Amino acid sequence: MNDFQLTQFQLSRNAYGKLIYSAPGDTEVHEGVVPVRAFPIAAPDVGIAIVSMDGRELAWIERLTDLPEQIRILLEEELANREFLPEIQQIKHVSVFASPSTWTVATNRGDATLVLKGEEDIRRVGESGLIIADAHGIQFLIRDLQKLDKASRKLLDRFL
Repeated sequence: MNDFQLTQFQLSRNAYGKLIYSAPGDTEVHEGVVPVRAFPIAAPDVGIAIVSMDGRELAWIERLTDLPEQIRILLEEELANREFLPEIQQIKHVSVFASPSTWTVATNRGDATLVLKGEEDIRRVGESGLIIADAHGIQFLIRDLQKLDKASRKLLDRFL
């Protein structure tokens, strides 16, 4: 079990990989705590709560970057295990410009194929982001439309 010290609390993993939280002066040790992002899409590295198994907030972290590297890496690993939101970096091909259509995309987790049932499955997030839900319930993120290449934006414009 590796312990990491933060000024307000200690965080470690047990032999089963579950996070353990303890705070100085608190006799209770919380096993199976979960980090939760306040703004997972708009500001993923800002505002993270450490929550007990019964849903109580145990600690609040303003910014991941403020943490010591070992704690930050531990929390980032845990968050990555809990969240699956592939980020679309390029739209390579769209089968037809009507719904349903099959899209071939490049994501930060590799190439993928998704089936768009209807235009209502594309939702705006913030000023320049989109969430695209495929027919299987997997959600794909486009964090910033302007960062997509011109060909990808042109394909996407047909559905917006």
